Amino acid sequence: MLDVTGAAAPPRSNGELVFAEPWESRAFGMAVTLADAGVFTWDEFRDALVARIAAWEADHAPGEDFHYYRCWLGALEDRLVAAGTLPGAAVAERTALLAERPSGHDHADGEDHGHGHGH
Repeated sequence: MLDVTGAAAPPRSNGELVFAEPWESRAFGMAVTLADAGVFTWDEFRDALVARIAAWEADHAPGEDFHYYRCWLGALEDRLVAAGTLPGAAVAERTALLAERPSGHDHADGEDHGHGHGH
């Protein structure tokens, strides 16, 4: 199901998937789970991911580093909107809210920091 080569192939090290941030593994798992549940097909997701990567390649700012999982998350949002599961306006609203969060808010799991996430 998951491409191991080509434009949509996820980053790997010694054959293992590589995630630089906790949200990346969460986005990965959400896409796999939603495809398994039939919300969209894996081919639809892969096509959306390839399109997101191509758009980044065509439009990125000089010196901007490529972030595979940002494209992955964008492809996931695209498929959820296309499937009617998530209104496009909700994606934009939530993105704006998350962008306002302080740096480091998405910290390591298990860290006790006094504002309760069920830890």
